[in-house]
Amino acid sequence: QVQLVESGGGLVQPGGSLRLSCTTSGSIPSINNMGWYRQAPGKQRELVASISSGDSTNYAYSVKGRFTISRDSAKNAMYLQMNNLKPEDTAVYYCSALIILRRYWGQGTQVTVSS
Repeated sequence: QVQLVESGGGLVQPGGSLRLSCTTSGSIPSINNMGWYRQAPGKQRELVASISSGDSTNYAYSVKGRFTISRDSAKNAMYLQMNNLKPEDTAVYYCSALIILRRYWGQGTQVTVSS
């Protein structure tokens, strides 16, 4: 059974940084792409950043230049380095992976940006 687990969330002041990690377990023959999503209260879940099997990346306009997505293919792990955090970045962050045409989700990790 494939499982994804996020970690690294927490409370940080505006302008601070956090590094989120997504680790996977179970039988994973290959991962086509992985991504980070977030959902804030009263808003729809949105794609924050994604990375393909070929390491092509895509970012939401709101985080471009501040967040960096990366992956470790050997470990089937994914990371999100978040710098210059803003209060509007507050949300539950979810990692997701597309594995042989099926989308898997982690349980989410809370990121709160507040002074």
